[in-house]
Amino acid sequence: MSPNALIPSHRKPRRSASSRALRAGVTGGFLTLAVTGATVPANALEKSVSETQEMPTITAALATSATESADAAQQAAFAYERQALQDAAAAKADKAANKAKAAAEKKAQAEAEAKKAADEARKAQDAAQTRASRSDDRTSLSTSSSATGSAAALVSFLKAQLGKAYVLGSSGPSSYDCSGLTQAAFSQIGVSLPRVSQSQSTAGTQVSLSNLQVGDILYWGSAGSAYHVAVYVGGGNFIGAQNPSTGIVERPLSYDEPTGAVRVL
Repeated sequence: MSPNALIPSHRKPRRSASSRALRAGVTGGFLTLAVTGATVPANALEKSVSETQEMPTITAALATSATESADAAQQAAFAYERQALQDAAAAKADKAANKAKAAAEKKAQAEAEAKKAADEARKAQDAAQTRASRSDDRTSLSTSSSATGSAAALVSFLKAQLGKAYVLGSSGPSSYDCSGLTQAAFSQIGVSLPRVSQSQSTAGTQVSLSNLQVGDILYWGSAGSAYHVAVYVGGGNFIGAQNPSTGIVERPLSYDEPTGAVRVL
């Protein structure tokens, strides 16, 4: 017996565990598995086993759900865009309305200020006319009282007719028209005048309105075709039969500025 036969063998046992390699890939909707075995005979090549499994097929329900989700997302996008456009239009309309309102308020304020200014101007004019009228009245009294001779008699007769009625074609004594009053007044001092205003406007010497004297005949219209006459009584006033609504009145020249004047005294 060999001595070595008694010695226990310590050879490392052949490795018997299997080692496998797993290779996986997805191609065209299929799962491919490759398994490699390590425990094969020594004289054999490495054997590979490939297994292919089909992935779950996409069902019609799943496709419909995906389509519906896409449609819903698109509709939501359209709705959002439409709402954005509506909001922009509303904002633009509000801006335009506010601008129009501001313009209207500004216009109303300007009109109110213009009206106020016009009212103040009218009040100032009325006050000035009142002061002028009072001054003319005082001047008229002093001038009338200082008038002498035929001029004083003329003014006295005219003042006695104040308040009587205006009647077209009338020559007194209870009513007159404009030329009828003038003719009657001058007849009191012995001066004969034509009957109508057209002729009376050329009955004497033409004089400037800035150089009037008591007794001058005032006329409205042009000389020779005047449509109204009255008599200057001094102090910036005249007396005349104005119209049916006023009758015979005394007024300042500013009440109705005459066109010209003639002097017969």
